[in-house]
Amino acid sequence: MKKMINNIASVLEGVTTAAIAGHVRPDGDCVGSCMGMYLYLKENYPQIQADVYLEEVPEVFHFIQDIDKAKQEWEDKAYDLFLGFDVSSIDRIGVAGRALETAKMTACIDHHITNKGLAQKNQIVPDASSTCEVLYELLEPEKINKACAEALYTGIVHDTGVFQYSCTGTRTMEIAGQLMAKGIDFTSIIKDSFYTKSYAQNQIMGRTIMESIMLLNQRCIVGYVRQKDMDFYGVTPKDMDGIVNQLQNTRGVEVAIFLYEIGVQEYKVSMRSNGKVDVARVASYFGGGGHVKAAGCTMQGSVFDVVNSLTLDIERQLQE
Repeated sequence: MKKMINNIASVLEGVTTAAIAGHVRPDGDCVGSCMGMYLYLKENYPQIQADVYLEEVPEVFHFIQDIDKAKQEWEDKAYDLFLGFDVSSIDRIGVAGRALETAKMTACIDHHITNKGLAQKNQIVPDASSTCEVLYELLEPEKINKACAEALYTGIVHDTGVFQYSCTGTRTMEIAGQLMAKGIDFTSIIKDSFYTKSYAQNQIMGRTIMESIMLLNQRCIVGYVRQKDMDFYGVTPKDMDGIVNQLQNTRGVEVAIFLYEIGVQEYKVSMRSNGKVDVARVASYFGGGGHVKAAGCTMQGSVFDVVNSLTLDIERQLQE
C-alpha cells in the first residue's frame, strides 16, 4: 500500500544511503528540489551519504551550491532510500531509474496532477505551485540554511513564472518570503536564471516567433524549430526554455504550442494554456503529462502531423 509522507524526517529514519533524482531534461523546479533536498541532508543529516542524479543541468542553475556534485551517470550502488522529485512517471526518471527498483525504500515528492504515485511513499500535491513548495512543507523551516533556500526559491520562481502563473497561491508567497528571510539574493536568482538569455537564445526565440502560425481562429499559436535551425544558431534543447511562454503572451491566444526536433520526425512538444483548454489532457493522449495549463509530450511524424493531432482535442475543448 502506498503511503503519504507526513514529514521528511519520517522517511529518513534508519537511512544511511540515499539516491536523489529528478526527471529527464531537468528544469528549475527539478534542479531546485533535488539540490534543496541534498543541501538539507548535508546540513542536518551528515550521517546520510546522499548522491544526486541529474542529467546535464542548464548553466543558469550553476550558482546553486554543490551543483557540481550532481552525477550524470548511474553508479551501480545499493541505496537505503530513493527520493524522486518532480517526476510524474517511471519513464520520466533520468539517470537513476534503476534505484526505484533496487532501493529498500522509495519516495516521490511531486505536484503533477498526472502522477498516480510511483513510489512506496508519495507526497503529490497538484494544487501546489511547484515540487519545491511541496518539499518545503515537509522540512523543518528552522533547519533550512541559505544554500538550501536558494535552491528551493529557484524552483518556485521557475514553476510559477516568477509568481505570475495561476498555480501561485498565498501559501506560495508566504514560503517565498520565508526563504527570502534566509538572506538569499532573490533579485539575482530571478534575473540571472529566469530572464537573462544568451544572444543565440534570443536569436532562436526571435526566429521562432517570426515564423509562428496562428490557428483555430487566432486562438492557438504554434512555433517550431528544426534541427537544422538549432545547428545554424549553435543552440541545443536546453536553450529552448522560455520560447513557449513568449508565444503564450500573444494577445487573444488561448493555447501556445512549441515543438522542436529531437530526432528524425520526432519532436519534443511543450504546451501552455490560458485556462480554457486542459493541455495535460491533450498531452496524456500522446504519453505525456503535466498540468492543466502547462504540459508536454514527445511525438513522431512531420510538423504538420504533430500539429494536426494536437489541435484536434484543443479545438474540441475550445468549442465546449
